[in-house]
Parts: sequence; C-alpha cells; structure tokens
Amino acid sequence: MRSEIFHADNMAQQATQLGITLQHSRCVKACVNGEVYARQGAMIGYRGQFAFEVKSQGLRNLVKRFATGEGVPLMSCRGQGEVWFAHHSSECFLIDLDPGDSLSINGKHILVYEPSLGYDIQMVSGAGAFVGGGLFNCVFQGQGRLAITSHGQPIVIPVSHQQPVFADSDALIGWSSGLQTSIVRTQSFGSMLRGGSGEVAQVRFLGEGFVILQPSEFNFGPTGSK
Repeated sequence: MRSEIFHADNMAQQATQLGITLQHSRCVKACVNGEVYARQGAMIGYRGQFAFEVKSQGLRNLVKRFATGEGVPLMSCRGQGEVWFAHHSSECFLIDLDPGDSLSINGKHILVYEPSLGYDIQMVSGAGAFVGGGLFNCVFQGQGRLAITSHGQPIVIPVSHQQPVFADSDALIGWSSGLQTSIVRTQSFGSMLRGGSGEVAQVRFLGEGFVILQPSEFNFGPTGSK
C-alpha cells in the first residue's frame, strides 16, 4: 500500500526513553512507566497497559475549581507504555521547570504534565469582580516537564519595569508568576454607550519576566476532547 500518509514524519517511532516529548507540533507523546497527569479527554491513543482515572486535586483546589470555574479537570494515566495527547488540533509546546521556577498557566491550556510538578489555583491579583477568561490561573512549581497548548503560534513578550505589558485575558496562556498584575480599563463609559470597541479592559503586567499570548481570543472550554 502506498500513500503520503505513511511518510516518516507521520509514523510513531518506538520510544527510547521515558518522558514527555512532541510527536509533532499538534500532538504530545508520553512514554510512561508509572503515571502522568493530563486534561480529561485529551488522550487520542496509546499502546501498552494503562488505566485512566479521574485525578484527585485535593480539597483546596477542588473547592477553588467549583468557586471560580477555573482550573482544569484532570485524569491520571497510570501504567507502562506510550500515550498520545492532543486538544482541538492546537499547537503544543513543552516547558521544563527547575527548582525555584514558578509559572502561571491558564487551565484551558494545560495538556499533560509530570507528577513531580504541583500546582495551586490562584486569582490574578487586582482582578476583583472583573468578568473574563484567564483570571484564575494554575501556578506550577517543582521540577519536571509540562505540555501546554496554543490556538495558533504563540507570542512571548518580555516584561520589564520600564516596559509593562497589557494583554486581553482571552488571549493569555500564561506568565512568569513573579510579575505583578492588575486590571486596567481602556474604554470610556461613553464609548460603551455607543456600542463599544470590544476592548473593555486588559490585564497589566509589571516587573521582570514574560507573558505568553495566543494569536486568538478563542478559548476552548475546560472539557471536551481532542
């Protein structure tokens, strides 16, 4: 049988070491002898022996999830073999955290991570009662690898004390958690009465670090597959 689909770039190769790697730009492979944690519904295939179960996130984070509607429903993928993950054909990226690192990620962009990492749901400082996406983020710490998604090729913008960054909350993927945040309004009441510009308020970032944005204001919900 002959077809372009059998090109080497599309073929799954036998894993040579444990860990999370990119299968290609829109799919992540985890070679596991133990377990990894992933968003529910993100598994698209596996070979080996695995059990997939809802992951307990601790009472504190469970209460926060129900109270805020944020975070991400997780599953434990336990066993031995290889598992492939994807989410709505989004672009996938790997991030390695070292001891002392702290990264704030919108829960909608979490795909899979190693159990050596832990996270806490935290409210964006200064958000108050502002209504919008991405104002309760998952702050990851520890040492290990995390795979995240972006709806399109992401933009990483450096932040400095001299040059703060302003971002639409729906486009936010994450940021270095040492940054100071606040909400700023950039649309007057009169403009809102005239129909509005569509840009009511943004998240302002101050300090030294970076902000990761996706070139889209579309965010997939926390559930749903592939």
